[in-house]
Amino acid sequence: MPVLNVRRTTDDYLHFDAEECRAAGEALAADYAAAEPFPHAVIDDFLDRDLLKRVIAEFPATEGREHFDRSQERLKYQFHPKTIESGFIRNLLAELNSDSFIRFVEGISGIKGLIPDPYYSGGGLHEIKTGGHLSVHADFNIHGRMKVERRLNLLIYLNDDWPAEYGGELELWDKAMTTRQKSVAPLLGRAVLFNTSLDSFHGHPEPLSCPPDRTRRSIALYYYTAFPEGPAAAPKRTTVFKPRPGTGDKMDWQVSGQHFVNDWVPHKLQPFAHKVLRRVGLS
Repeated sequence: MPVLNVRRTTDDYLHFDAEECRAAGEALAADYAAAEPFPHAVIDDFLDRDLLKRVIAEFPATEGREHFDRSQERLKYQFHPKTIESGFIRNLLAELNSDSFIRFVEGISGIKGLIPDPYYSGGGLHEIKTGGHLSVHADFNIHGRMKVERRLNLLIYLNDDWPAEYGGELELWDKAMTTRQKSVAPLLGRAVLFNTSLDSFHGHPEPLSCPPDRTRRSIALYYYTAFPEGPAAAPKRTTVFKPRPGTGDKMDWQVSGQHFVNDWVPHKLQPFAHKVLRRVGLS
């Protein structure tokens, strides 16, 4: 049985039950809070497998779409809901942002006042092709349009019949970036929910070794809270990639330079400093 049941109205619209979501989240809250290296949960059979197989069957094609292709993230595609033709998938993504589902996320995390992202900034569907990877990183912390703080990431994997040799494991690293503390295979129906902060380092840094006709697919949603003192009181961070010790991972000097200017250069001089960085290729 799945952890959460997706119900249907008489006209076949998908929806969650609010009380069921709240109870399911609270039942997992203690384990979530105690998890290392930061609060998280790995939940198998999160949603009905047949429902997720329909998502796979209606997954959008990558032809003609742009993708990330640099040292830190290679062959990664993102699909915003407005670019997805499947009404079924768009319905599911909307419900994962709904009031009912928020009750599950608040129940398990203990974080109240969570705000879903109607803009799906970085969210929706993700796909990485063979040879691709996503280096270990901590995500951006402030939503560009809503000016709220990112608190939680939800990933639901869509990879049926996925042998271990294909790779693509999600890695969770300690705050000092010295030890990988958890590795999670991206299996169909498995969900991973985790707290995001400036040092919640995660990623799947090893290149995929699946056959060319297979890809690593997932649903990705992010949840936020308002700043009690406003966004100006928080340090602004874009996604920060971190090299793993003893590997050939590349340092993201461009982002490091931007953060140095934001943290240490007087506000009035920052435009000039960023201009200098752009001239030397660091901004």
